[in-house]
Amino acid sequence: MSSSTKKAVVLLSGGLDSATTLGIARNEGFDCYAMTFRYGQRHNVEVECARRVAASLGVAEHRIIDIDLKQFGRSALTDDTLAVPKDREDIDDTSDIPISYVPARNTIFLSYALAWAEVLDAFDIFIGVNATDYSGYPDCRPEFIDAYEKMANLATAAAVTGTQKYSIHTPIIKLSKADIIKTGTSIGVDYSLTHSCYDPDPDNKPCARCDSCKLRLRGFQQANLTDPVQYAD
Repeated sequence: MSSSTKKAVVLLSGGLDSATTLGIARNEGFDCYAMTFRYGQRHNVEVECARRVAASLGVAEHRIIDIDLKQFGRSALTDDTLAVPKDREDIDDTSDIPISYVPARNTIFLSYALAWAEVLDAFDIFIGVNATDYSGYPDCRPEFIDAYEKMANLATAAAVTGTQKYSIHTPIIKLSKADIIKTGTSIGVDYSLTHSCYDPDPDNKPCARCDSCKLRLRGFQQANLTDPVQYAD
């Protein structure tokens, strides 16, 4: 890429949404710097998936950051004593925040991304939050992203000295899962490299029963496409 290409930090979990977001950022001409977290999640296989996705989409650099949200608990994704919800009939019910919500996770992840962006002189951050097909997480809402962007421009040297303003990009926030999959497919995202399951089996095969698996499978069905990932029996 040319020296004039803009840099972007892209949060990459290894899942379908973040892989699509990385593909979109690349497709928009950004020189992408991917950031992945090993945060104590039980579905740690997604970190290896993030490596593969980053390599397939040609990122400029990929950082894997170790933090330990397991210390705080209160999430089925970081606390092995809490069961991941399975076979929920109404996965679109957002009236209650599910136990798979990790407290303040996106706030923490965005803070790391903002720190790296400031060092890179990158003023664009991409995150694959979605407020259409999601499980009721408060840190996936547009209100949260808007508030975080305002905070970022109050908390960084470049912004307060008038060098440039930071932008938090959420290109899939209003898309259905089917539209996310169609978009990613059209720009060359390889979904066989991704992992979405909250509670994979010992062979790291997705369960097909947690909220994340069910949303993913429904998305592929509605997009009239076949999920290339092999699920557990």
